Order: sequence, then C-alpha cells, then structure tokens
Amino acid sequence: MENLKNDFTRAIELLRHSGYTTAFTGAGISVESGIPPFRGEGGIWTKYDPMYLDIGYYLEQPGKAWKIIREIFYNYFGHAKPNMAHYGLALLERKGLLENVITQNIDNLHQEAGNRVVIEFHGNSKYFRCLRCDEKFSVNDLTLTETPPNCAHCNGLLKPDFIFFGEGIPEEAYRASLEAAQHASVFLLIGTSGQVAPANQIPYLAKQNGAHIIEINPDPTAYTFSITDVFLRGKAAETMETLMKKMFS
Repeated sequence: MENLKNDFTRAIELLRHSGYTTAFTGAGISVESGIPPFRGEGGIWTKYDPMYLDIGYYLEQPGKAWKIIREIFYNYFGHAKPNMAHYGLALLERKGLLENVITQNIDNLHQEAGNRVVIEFHGNSKYFRCLRCDEKFSVNDLTLTETPPNCAHCNGLLKPDFIFFGEGIPEEAYRASLEAAQHASVFLLIGTSGQVAPANQIPYLAKQNGAHIIEINPDPTAYTFSITDVFLRGKAAETMETLMKKMFS
C-alpha cells in the first residue's frame, strides 16, 4: 500500500505547512530509553500481576502494592533518560512546529527532553499525591523506602500521581486532549498501537476533524490502514532522528 512507504519528504512537507501539529505518544517511544511496554512480548504484565496497580488493592494492601510499584517504577526504570524521539519532539516545539504532546506515558521523559506543553493522559510517576489532603509532592522531595510514603502535612497515604486501574482519566488532561485533536491539522503518532482505551480514540477524533496522520511505528497498527496518511516504519528514536536530520540539516 502507498502509505506503507517511508515517505519522509511527504512527512516533512506536512509538518512544515501545518497550522497546528499535535504529537500523540505511547509506550513505544520510551522503549529505546530502557522502559518496556506494559503489554505484549516482554511487557511489564508478563512479569507482574496487574492487580498491584489496582486502586482498590492499593488502598487495602498498600504495603504489598508499594513493594511492586517501587520495584517497577522507581528502582527498575526510574533512571531512564530521553532518547532521540523525545529530543526530536522538543526540537519541533522549539522551532514552532509543534503545539503540544499528548502522551499516554507516565515517565516524564518529554519534559526532561525539553517539551513544555505536555498533556499527561495517564498522569506522571515523578509526582505523588496525598489520598487524604490532596497535597502534591515531587519524587525528588521524598525518600522512597520499603514502606509506602506518607504525607508530610497530614500523614496520609501518598499515591503515585498516575492512573491506577479503577481510576478515571484526569478531567483536565482529557479535555485538553480532545481540544488538541479537534484543532490539529497534523497529528503525529509515535510508538502507540491503539490498544488502550479511551486514549486510543483520540487519533480517530483528529482524523474526523481533518488532520493528516503521520505514524511512526516498527510495525503496522490498527491506525495504519484506517487513518494513517504517512507511515514511517521503524523504531521511534531511529526514525525521528532521521526525520529531524532530513528536515533541518
């Protein structure tokens, strides 16, 4: 199919002439930073039981849940660094060619790479929120031990500020994502196969509102043959690095 050709020229043309570009990223953009996806071969859920990230279980058994949460998010890949895909999006923003990033990831790597307008659809693991008084803390201000962290103000239980199973999408992030999809003339999909609802509906909304879809993924996805206009097949970091070199060199 025509859209399965790596047409960097067409992608660059769309990005340069776009009046409003939104990037939409998933787990695939962070794999090359050493963060495995949750689903699929080698995913987090092949090694850990998802129940540990259920909000009900966390409230009932915070000690047991915290042991696994700390291991996964703060010991295992808490020191991951941005890769060329993250830096490429930050460069597009600096050049005035990217309005915002909607990310399903909770790793904070877009911000660390330099993106300033990031819509965090599922929250951010670098922050904690008190379940009693709603006070928010940076992970840098906490000492994470083997016991669940407590609030310095009210001694309530702290919870990582990302979405657990059983919780809803943050209202502000959901609203901002819908607005971005409605305004976008170019929608840049990177590292997402569209398996996680309701985030997976955002690209379809962008297409319905007239956006051109540029997709970067190592393999075709549900989006590829339905809404994608330009499919750049490859790993996120390698493909974005090539795209940025062709665009700005």
